[in-house]
Amino acid sequence: MSSPGRRVFSRDEVAVQEAAPLSMPRLHRDTLYYRHRLPVRLMHWINVLCLIVLFMSGLSIFNAHPALYWGDSSYSGRPAILQITSVDIDSAPKGVVRIGGYQIDTTGVLGVSTGRDGTPSRYAFPSWMTLPGYYSLAYARQWHFFFAWLFVFNGVAFLAYSIWSGHLVRDLAPGKQELRGIGESVKDHLRFRHPHGEAAKHYNVLQKLAYLTVIFILLPLIALMGMAMSPMLDSAITGWVDWFGGRQSARTIHFIIAWLLVAFVLIHVFEVVVSGLWNHLRSMITGYYDTGPEPASGARREIT
Repeated sequence: MSSPGRRVFSRDEVAVQEAAPLSMPRLHRDTLYYRHRLPVRLMHWINVLCLIVLFMSGLSIFNAHPALYWGDSSYSGRPAILQITSVDIDSAPKGVVRIGGYQIDTTGVLGVSTGRDGTPSRYAFPSWMTLPGYYSLAYARQWHFFFAWLFVFNGVAFLAYSIWSGHLVRDLAPGKQELRGIGESVKDHLRFRHPHGEAAKHYNVLQKLAYLTVIFILLPLIALMGMAMSPMLDSAITGWVDWFGGRQSARTIHFIIAWLLVAFVLIHVFEVVVSGLWNHLRSMITGYYDTGPEPASGARREIT
């Protein structure tokens, strides 16, 4: 079955195109572009695995004390910035999320959900979102710490490879012309207009800025905040945790960045789906991406 919008050529038309000048539209096999090298593909899928495990085990750890504070201690007497808990109303448990002075009923999703045995479960996040799928702080920490270090090592390896191979400068660093085209790129995304031909061989400016923000800001910061929650590191190198407001502040920042990464992943997956799910999956499995035909003469091209 052909992909949506792509014409299926007959055998005679294929023969004509093979003998046609290069200026004519190319066949499907001639538009394949080797987009992702093997090391990038391997490290990408390691990141996918790590992010899934880290997020689910992190929620399980959060269930042990489902509240966020600012400062060095949660025993300061100040109210929590955010708290996910349960209350009893008319002898029935209700899940609530408290943000500052506001309270939101989240029964069935957060605070109180239906457990595997059909009875109410009074945990911040339901079991299907956590790893392990039952409450165990010890096992959750083991999962989290192992994959956290794997994630760090994989990230360092990716950064080293990107610098050594030129991937960072060649594919991720935006130029001045691209930065001036941010507005047009935003409009293209809102209209679900995606590049084809030569322009499809390059990341657009929004992709580049998003990847650079994740690689150089969010990921290093979330790892650093995870280390800031370690009493051993705090005692070994004293004072540095206070730069971020204290251990509870570091925990809050860690939690916020985790959800920012979830938002990034959801947007990334959405863009993959609307711009060609199989094409992107193939490129991240085999390395080959179908750039499609060149835009018609006079059509506006993506700024690259």
